[in-house]
Amino acid sequence: MEEEFVANQERLKPHEEKSEEDRSKVDDLRGSPMSVGNLEELIDENHAIVSSSVGPEYYVSILSFVDKDQLEPGCAILMHNKVLSVVGLLQDDVDPMVSVMKVEKAPLESYADIGGLDAQIQEIKEAVELPLTHPELYEDIGIKPPKGVILYGEPGTGKTLLAKAVANSTSATFLRVVGSELIQKYLGDGPKLVRELFRVADDHSPSIVFIDEIDAIGTKRYDAHSGGEREIQRTMLELLNQLDGFDSRGDVKVILATNKIESLDPALLRPGRIDRKIEFPLPDIKTRRRIFQIHTSRMTLADDVNLEEFVMTKDEFSGADIKAICTEAGLLALRERRMKVTHVDFKKAKEKVMFKKKEGVPEGLYM
Repeated sequence: MEEEFVANQERLKPHEEKSEEDRSKVDDLRGSPMSVGNLEELIDENHAIVSSSVGPEYYVSILSFVDKDQLEPGCAILMHNKVLSVVGLLQDDVDPMVSVMKVEKAPLESYADIGGLDAQIQEIKEAVELPLTHPELYEDIGIKPPKGVILYGEPGTGKTLLAKAVANSTSATFLRVVGSELIQKYLGDGPKLVRELFRVADDHSPSIVFIDEIDAIGTKRYDAHSGGEREIQRTMLELLNQLDGFDSRGDVKVILATNKIESLDPALLRPGRIDRKIEFPLPDIKTRRRIFQIHTSRMTLADDVNLEEFVMTKDEFSGADIKAICTEAGLLALRERRMKVTHVDFKKAKEKVMFKKKEGVPEGLYM
């Protein structure tokens, strides 16, 4: 038995050495830097056409240890950095930028933190939340629910705040994007990112896509002189197609926000793509009072504080200005080591905020 065992060991040793050698070769291949590309077409069992985001397409071999059952045209693959042969498969083909856009932790702001804007809150609930929670209501009345809304108005009037409140109150998947994130370095990457974004939204539906500062890519079309401008326009055209193309959007609602609605392309704002346009005006007296109450509710105020004086003022405040005044007043009290905020603090804070808003830097200061 011992002799037979020794003979078997000697016979198997070359096989083990060879497999060890093969394994080290595979590790070397995988250990070197690998390019990420796309599989364009499978030619046969061991050959395929691949492309990377920079450069042409290549006809390359597929190494034997790659799981060929999972390979399909369009999937993301790992390629050897010199010979470009396929050495692996990227399992999760969702663009990492898109997975970052998904809001995992709900924002803390709720509808109760928004002063006024009752009409705007009702409109956004009807256009975004109700179709996702009670689609049967729209079917009963015989209309299709709105696909998207655009929030527009002066800076600081609560557009992003309202979107945060929607994300807080809804159980749907919430994807937030800033318009400038959709502008990419290489040709075709921007439109691809838009497609990826809506594909992820579709996979995780019901979902809400919130694109802030949409004027970064949605400006009116004109004769572009540089490749960069043309690429931005192509990204917008892909967005137009995703909002109202051949495929139905299903349970994906879109919220756009901008403070320059006049610069947006008419094709983006037409009914069918964006059905609801919600204006955010500067707060009126009642709304100002409510915003002051929200921001001063946690502050320790002295007895002489009279907020009505600031509520009734003729200066035009936005919601963000009121928040800045309350914060500034608190900082002034903190500077003097007082635990209560006085009326004088609010007056100084208002002067400071309004001076910065109206005057900016005095002329000739940096001459």
